[in-house]
Amino acid sequence: MDADTSPRTDADPETSLPGGLAVVIPAKDEAERIAVTVQAVLGIEGVSLVVVVNDGSSDATAERATAAGAEVVTHERNRGKAAAMETGAARVAELDPDPGSPRAMLFIDADLGASAGVAGMLAEPVLAGEADMTIALIPPQATAGGGSGRVVRLARRGIKRATGWTAAQPISGNRCLSRPAFQAALPLAPGWGVETGLTIDLLQAGYRVIEVPCELHHRVTGADFGGQVHRAEQYRDVWRALLSRRLAGVLGRLPARGK
Repeated sequence: MDADTSPRTDADPETSLPGGLAVVIPAKDEAERIAVTVQAVLGIEGVSLVVVVNDGSSDATAERATAAGAEVVTHERNRGKAAAMETGAARVAELDPDPGSPRAMLFIDADLGASAGVAGMLAEPVLAGEADMTIALIPPQATAGGGSGRVVRLARRGIKRATGWTAAQPISGNRCLSRPAFQAALPLAPGWGVETGLTIDLLQAGYRVIEVPCELHHRVTGADFGGQVHRAEQYRDVWRALLSRRLAGVLGRLPARGK
């Protein structure tokens, strides 16, 4: 599903991006799946770097990611998804062989396991210069009594109100961005509001955003207390991302003092 956006203010690329592709994987306590996820993305054509951001894990996530072939950066305490994405992107920039031709960045969830190998589909439009950000449109996931969809509905309505675009899966965390698009979205909305904020900020800036069907599969989620807390945190962070952007829009329309 394409977003109907106005032309970008900077020059649209007419050729493919030359810098290649890096994968960034935020991970907290993902020792069970991280190695398989890393190995899967290392098999994607064009991937020249995989960075795992070990976001305050208490298990062997870092060790297993390193053994699987990833570059690992560690947060000593959990700082949240947005901070992990920013840390991973900064490490990619440090390791880019040619700063003038930065790598596009594929952000994926750590629990995808072997299915992460198909995430290269998200990179193709970005590398070809046809999109600035792609969002994975994933099939229905296995659940064990998961959420009611309140977070998705909140994000979808907020994005629609802010940009006019209706996202099918507004909080999908699996995305590919060009480096200019990522830089344009900084600072990212904190926590679980990062995806909603990214979509609004880039669309409002005139960047091209599309959703790409992609057969990615997460672990089974449940309705236990931990799952309920997670969804409550998601709702809070999405709400905050929407509120901050709405307030910014209001303030931006106010006349300057003395006028």
